[in-house]
Amino acid sequence: MDFHLTDEQELLRNITDEVLERNYDVEKRLRVIETDLGWSREVWSQLAEMGILGLGFDPDEAGQIELMVVFTEIGKRLAPEPVAAAALIPGGVIAELGSDEQRKVLDEVAEGRTLLALAHHEPGMRGATTRVATRAERQGDAWTLTGRKNPVLAGDSADVFVVSAALPDGGVGLFVVSADGVARRGFPTFDGQRAAQLDFDATPAEPLGSGGDATVGLQNALIRHQSALCAEAVGAMAEALRLTTEYLKSRKQFGVPLSTFQTLTQRAADMYVSLELARSMSFYAAMSIADGTFDPVIAARAKLQISRSGRHIAQEAIQLHGGIGVTAEYPVGHYAARLTAIDQSLGSADDQLRVLIPGLSTYGTVAL
Repeated sequence: MDFHLTDEQELLRNITDEVLERNYDVEKRLRVIETDLGWSREVWSQLAEMGILGLGFDPDEAGQIELMVVFTEIGKRLAPEPVAAAALIPGGVIAELGSDEQRKVLDEVAEGRTLLALAHHEPGMRGATTRVATRAERQGDAWTLTGRKNPVLAGDSADVFVVSAALPDGGVGLFVVSADGVARRGFPTFDGQRAAQLDFDATPAEPLGSGGDATVGLQNALIRHQSALCAEAVGAMAEALRLTTEYLKSRKQFGVPLSTFQTLTQRAADMYVSLELARSMSFYAAMSIADGTFDPVIAARAKLQISRSGRHIAQEAIQLHGGIGVTAEYPVGHYAARLTAIDQSLGSADDQLRVLIPGLSTYGTVAL
């Protein structure tokens, strides 16, 4: 199995890193996330010019490996732009299931002129389940939606929503809804992102594509999103480890650098092991999707390791930094917050275990 990136993927990684490094350091990011929007329209336009906001819409041009490369760099820089939530994940759903007319919006998304959001998560929902309480009702040729979605990432600024809803005859349908007809309440999340609560009350909706049960397409979108979160977490973990090792080399105690204390260097080495375990599982998840395998078990395995590694690295990074690690002016605490949010997104470690436990009988030996 080849884990090396192609020349084109390396170039994509380098230009993404260049743009984000140019636009973000700790102070700049803090200023941006404190604005009403919570991210930069200027950076969004730059990402659009690079073609990043349209990655994956045409699978012949780019796939999940390219998405993994981009999201790793986003995690490394803690960029607040909702690239996954407002473009690539809902855009991928429309590209896969939408009609020719509906796919026309993807050009506007790729150019950065239109923002999307996948409105699927509901209060009390755990994990990457496709079961929803929001109801779709049909009246002649028209459809309406009734229910609540919360939290909807990027829902505060989205122009168009892709909404999941239970169909009258069973199954889950996906619908396109204009933001103009939706009651929404935006709010910031603790990790510096933005989300919204959406309330639908007999809200007019248009079936995505030919309509009908879209459970498989929805599940595939959630698996793609889990892989993107894994890649973002790997980038955040790698930078948290780099900051920690640099701190151990520069901070002195008793007249010598902290890196001279064997216990501390062993803890940093354990962080590196956790990072590489997470990186390999992120590759596993992305490569499986690239091969056309959308397996919830593979997604759960990857997300479980990401959750465990992320918690370990975040906690150790703060502990090894001491008090400075939890200050707003220093980046380590922000990486810990983002890793914690990723842990809880689309299912925590415990939720992933609930997916994996039913299959234990198929294995001869299991280690947890």
